[in-house]
Amino acid sequence: MGVKLADIIIKKDISFDDLKNKRIAIDFSNVVYQFLSNIRQLDGTPLMDKNGQVTSHLVGIFSRSANLIEKGIKICYVFDGKPPLLKLKEREEREHRKRIAESKLKLAKEEESEEDILKYSKQIVRLTPEIISESKELISALGLPVIQSPSESDAQSAFMCERGDVFAVGSQDYDSLLFGSPKSIQNLTLAQKRKLPGGAYVWIKPQLIDLKENLEHLKITQDQLLAIGILIGTDYNPGGVKGIGPKNALRLVQQYKNFDKLFKEVKADFNWKEIYAVFKSMPVMKNYQLNWKPVNEEKIKKLLIDKHDFSEERVSNTLKKITNNDLNQSGLGKWVR
Repeated sequence: MGVKLADIIIKKDISFDDLKNKRIAIDFSNVVYQFLSNIRQLDGTPLMDKNGQVTSHLVGIFSRSANLIEKGIKICYVFDGKPPLLKLKEREEREHRKRIAESKLKLAKEEESEEDILKYSKQIVRLTPEIISESKELISALGLPVIQSPSESDAQSAFMCERGDVFAVGSQDYDSLLFGSPKSIQNLTLAQKRKLPGGAYVWIKPQLIDLKENLEHLKITQDQLLAIGILIGTDYNPGGVKGIGPKNALRLVQQYKNFDKLFKEVKADFNWKEIYAVFKSMPVMKNYQLNWKPVNEEKIKKLLIDKHDFSEERVSNTLKKITNNDLNQSGLGKWVR
């Protein structure tokens, strides 16, 4: 879901050149759902090989990773581990929404409504163990580090950024800020424009979010930012306090310095301390390894071409671009213990 902080967060447009030689931890779950939802055929079905196996995630990972490698950006992918118990409610609600979307998709197919077919097919995406396994295989073959978090990838990525082992967290949502990530980057995408709900398009660039700059701008502390997140809703208390959006939440945390008084005043129907504690005590792996390696062309071709029927010409052309990249020629890496 992601905490909805967009209305109060300031961002700075940057270029891909600004990120050259920078290390960025990419939240895997955040991007893979984008790939599975958006990389589809005209009838709404995901891309598949001749055996009916979904390949949308592999297309997205290969294309975007290659693009960023070619631009000289050193990316790694961070995977979710076991979610906190408090997240089970959100997962149940997501599954409920998927089942409703499946019913609507069935009706849309009967009515041959192409718009609704595409709309509802995007809402039933599920992440399978096979998708995760193949994604890790491809990422590793690209020479990129795979970091398995013991729990939430947002917390792991934020920890890596706080340590200074990566420059920023790459994600479209704002959750890593609640975990204290000093920097976050949005729009690390191949596309240069995005379609708005009304049908119009806007040009997009990578955007840098600086946590310290935002806290100073909002005149709040990191703990107050977390309180804002809890008020408007996180994955551990979906929906937050009814009727409170980010601007109203900002006003409230500035008014009430004492959180007990704050959550009592807004009549929160959940245990805010429990949610606060989850953010503050989220387990992270400290002995991760950041080691960039040369691209393994043989493994990539075996997975994409031999197993999943990718175009040999397209795969080979992409590999030519990234195997000539300075990052792969140098074999630079870092071990973090």
